[in-house]
Amino acid sequence: MAKIYFRYGAMNSSKTANALMVAYNYSERGQKALLVKPDTDDRISCEPLISSRIGISLPAIFLSVFIKMTAEELNPYACVIIDEAQFLTAANVDRLVMIADDLNIPVICYGLRADFRGQLFEGSRCLLTVADTIEEMKTVCWCGKKATCNARVSASGEMVAEGPQVLLGGNERYTSLCRKHFNLRQPYPPKEGQPDE
Repeated sequence: MAKIYFRYGAMNSSKTANALMVAYNYSERGQKALLVKPDTDDRISCEPLISSRIGISLPAIFLSVFIKMTAEELNPYACVIIDEAQFLTAANVDRLVMIADDLNIPVICYGLRADFRGQLFEGSRCLLTVADTIEEMKTVCWCGKKATCNARVSASGEMVAEGPQVLLGGNERYTSLCRKHFNLRQPYPPKEGQPDE
């Protein structure tokens, strides 16, 4: 039986780069991997393209197209790779379970576990429940400790605690923090002469 994998991590933990490397590894072995991205992720391009901050990208399809694919259309693929899996719905995750269990196609999902308030995303909650394998992808806080939290920051560099759960952005809008600095609401190192709490 094929497995569902959920590889989660804070912002900047190389989730997308890893997804692209996995797809490349399949292609090197003559197998096709189907890359899928959410329709709402238009930060890089309105085209179905998965791009990493390190400058690599591969063609993908939008989630809305993927969800409508038939078993016959999915069978040529050796695996399905989902980027930004936190944006999945419970019904989307049920579909992934069917693909893994009934079509015997492994599904590898990459995404955030929690939002800028520390709340689970719907897709992440469902994947944490059903995934056969759950792996944390690591990155570091500005202090050097493991970052597990995603902080949303304003243009002035202050942490934001309110607003919609989904607000697309990159390093200009989010930063990864350890739990201590997330709870202290300290998204960046203190300025010279300012104590680190």
